[in-house]
Amino acid sequence: MAVVGTAPAGAETPGLGPEFEFGVAQSGFQSEGYSADSNWLRYGDQGRVREPIGNSVDFFHNYAADIERARGLGVRIYRTSVEWSRVETAPGSDDSAGWAFYDAVIARIVESGMRPMITLNHWVHPGWEVDRGGWNRPEMSSELVDFARRVVDRYSWARPLWITFNEPTEYVRRELMYGGLRLENAGRMADGIVSAHREIYRYIHSVQPDAEVSSNLAYIPIPGVQSMLEQLFPEPMRDTLDFIGVDHYYSTSITDLSAAYGATGEFWKSTQAPESIYYVLRHIASRFPGKPIRVIENGLATGPNGVRDDGYTRGDHLRDTVYWLQRAKQDGVDVVSYNYWSLTDNYEWGDYAARFGLYTVDAQHDPSLTRHPTDGVAAYRDITAHGGVPRGYRPTRAPVTCSLVAVPDSCAAPAVVE
Repeated sequence: MAVVGTAPAGAETPGLGPEFEFGVAQSGFQSEGYSADSNWLRYGDQGRVREPIGNSVDFFHNYAADIERARGLGVRIYRTSVEWSRVETAPGSDDSAGWAFYDAVIARIVESGMRPMITLNHWVHPGWEVDRGGWNRPEMSSELVDFARRVVDRYSWARPLWITFNEPTEYVRRELMYGGLRLENAGRMADGIVSAHREIYRYIHSVQPDAEVSSNLAYIPIPGVQSMLEQLFPEPMRDTLDFIGVDHYYSTSITDLSAAYGATGEFWKSTQAPESIYYVLRHIASRFPGKPIRVIENGLATGPNGVRDDGYTRGDHLRDTVYWLQRAKQDGVDVVSYNYWSLTDNYEWGDYAARFGLYTVDAQHDPSLTRHPTDGVAAYRDITAHGGVPRGYRPTRAPVTCSLVAVPDSCAAPAVVE
């Protein structure tokens, strides 16, 4: 193995190629502010999570400047969501102002030279659906499909990439955790998500025949758990996935189980092993052969002060991660795009403690909500300009031994810096 931090003479790491698409990601609820009544607005207001969302980083009024920031990064994909709760504030009653907001957002993304990636459900549904029983009712699935059809009809002109459900296993888990779903109805919600996805998939392709549609999975770095969850999602969706979308943030190993800090919300205390994305991509490629892979979310958590105790910076994490993307592609994995989570700091499903933004924003203490660039901004600009990290780049961290992200694969064929 090469010494980490050095570039051996003659060493080369190919870039990702001109067709590879870099992007940024966010969700509507987490960043917009001025939210309409929804399950998640209620979880905050009712004290079921650590703190209410408030107006977050006010993407609602700052969308044009934020989209311009994304354009300035040189990315080609801008992922966001259309929030059902904002456009249908009462059953069967579309809110024209809500639709006008998303009309403006999607148009600005396209005008800025980027392709929208539209998520139709990012764990949020209207308050009136909560009052009806939410996913405890079998009708929830068909009602969500009706909403999705209206979104598709309205925005298919933009030729977006489509995500039907964001991390459906986490959607079910959190609805159980916060009381929106009764345990005996967990199977009903899972079946309803699969049914809705399949119906939405067919509808999108009837309107936009060349569309690319998927539902991104949350990669859980615990032996046995990931494969088990894949049987719930996305295995039953396999024939209605044009690509495999994956979200990956944390790693585990036999000597490091710090990912458990995720249970306390202190994500920045979780040690990072950037080569774990390489194992994730190899695993997905073997489980879903013939399907292109898009990394829908990946990023680094820093603490409330914007730094980590281990000194790992956003810029280094980005470069290290892209190095392993290039290695995966070099080794035959059909990875075609990568989204960084997220463009700005936002509401991390219960509080503002963990920071993930390329641009940091103090949503709690800065009334101006000024976007401050982190070192990740310059790093990402350089990466997008050159299609990857430079030839001869070496990750700042050596691969761990026998990562638990994908066993026995990581032990039998470990990642090696070349």
